[in-house]
Amino acid sequence: MKQRLKTQDPIDLKPILAEQQEEETPKTKRTTLFFSSGKRIFGICLTFRLVNCFLVQTYFNPDEHWQSLEVAHRIVFGYGHLTWEWQRGIRSYLHPLIFASLYKIMAFFQLDTPWFMMKAPRLLQSIFSSFGDFYLHKLSCLIFNEHVAKWVLFCQLMNWFMFFCSPRTLSNVLETVLTVISLYYWPTFRGSSKKVPTDSRKLALALAGLACAIRPTSAITWLYVGLLELFEAHDRMMFLFFEVLPIGTLVIMVTGLVDWIMYGSLVFVPLNFLKFNFLSTGGDYYGTHKWHWYFTEGFPVMIFSFLPFSAFGIHKSKQWKLFGLIVWVLGLYSILGHKEFRFVLPVLPIALMFAGYTLAEIDLSNKRKRSLNFSVRRPSKMQLAIFFLFATNLPMALYMSLVHQRGSEDVMNFLANEAVGGEVRSILFLTPCHATPYYSSLHHDLPMWFLDCSPSNEKGTLDESDRFMMDPVGFILNMKANWSFPSHIVLFDPQERQLQEFLTSHSYKELKRFFHAHFKVDKELQASIVVYALTA
Repeated sequence: MKQRLKTQDPIDLKPILAEQQEEETPKTKRTTLFFSSGKRIFGICLTFRLVNCFLVQTYFNPDEHWQSLEVAHRIVFGYGHLTWEWQRGIRSYLHPLIFASLYKIMAFFQLDTPWFMMKAPRLLQSIFSSFGDFYLHKLSCLIFNEHVAKWVLFCQLMNWFMFFCSPRTLSNVLETVLTVISLYYWPTFRGSSKKVPTDSRKLALALAGLACAIRPTSAITWLYVGLLELFEAHDRMMFLFFEVLPIGTLVIMVTGLVDWIMYGSLVFVPLNFLKFNFLSTGGDYYGTHKWHWYFTEGFPVMIFSFLPFSAFGIHKSKQWKLFGLIVWVLGLYSILGHKEFRFVLPVLPIALMFAGYTLAEIDLSNKRKRSLNFSVRRPSKMQLAIFFLFATNLPMALYMSLVHQRGSEDVMNFLANEAVGGEVRSILFLTPCHATPYYSSLHHDLPMWFLDCSPSNEKGTLDESDRFMMDPVGFILNMKANWSFPSHIVLFDPQERQLQEFLTSHSYKELKRFFHAHFKVDKELQASIVVYALTA
């Protein structure tokens, strides 16, 4: 097999560390030893993500609940809402089945209490994410060295968006984990001096196939990597016909069989997904952004204050293949009208690798100065860099994870505990569509209704959620004729103010109010979310 990617180790610490050997403090030696063991590093990653899990108490994206946990809850407990995507066969059951297995175990041991139902799935995802962190460290060791890998892991754990997303049960998060692990095993990104195991590429292909099965758009990433492999490999025919074809066919067959069983009919999810999102403008129904949004707003917000460090690391390390992967993914996703932060999450760890490289360079510069007995009273560049990254990312991570949009989670936790005591008979959600979790958090088979927002086949047709937001009073008066009054109504404070008279006149009284947000996101400011109970 042709040797790939000539390895250059721009950061050679050996001469400098040799000079420092006698001067090295016990503290430095302990730090080096602490990072020398793979088990210790994984222990750090696992412990951090488990703590991370309990510090994420906010609502981010409906898909975290409605496209994974809600489906899993329906599989195991027999009730739960399936959105329109499942009726059209756009989603694969592969991802929800992971959490369905967890729910099954919880039910068997009678652990399906409100607290466990809300925390256990995120705990499981946090374990998966810790493997992603660990393999990012290993990948950095392969491409650079252990010194750089240590700083890459720091960047991965410190980045606010990774902290905010890693415990969440979004398919994008698991896709990111599989992407990082697969890149580690992919020969293209191993140096020529590294021994490549015979089955490394096959394992990488299998993991890449699994990522594509969970999220078909992951094929964007693997198209780039596959073309790179084809360009460099001597055994191209073997790669195509004896690796890609059989492994790809096996993944498609297994996924197809799972979906056939779960849907009850033959459904080819990747094709349906492609038709809706790429061959039509279906995805645009949920909003569009300008073509450059990922480059000018989306990705810069995700990488945040690590951006200048990443830019310098790209220039200095000259790892153009990895940089090309980032540009390729951002570029192809930019073609689509509908854009979201989470879509490009899989390349965020790659960008953070470059930031880690820059921090390693700064650290090396400090070591050089110390070896020359050069000392100054002012803080070093390393200290300033660490302080800057802590001061910008830590408050952002904690605010977004503990404060912003937490009302959606709190209200369902409250209702779940109320339902345990038999206080809740039925619930109506007069909120924007999918603004809260649903049965997967309530975990009681009670009648519940929410305002539908399924895409219409007729362009320009307003859904229930839009019509309610335009005229809450008129909408609820028309709706009242066809419903029996629910025991509880959930709504945000702007609509509460407009419906105050209606609620009071129909014997509803405020039961509980939860803080939600300090500033608006897409619509008007939703400062709090309120639960009203029927008193008559």
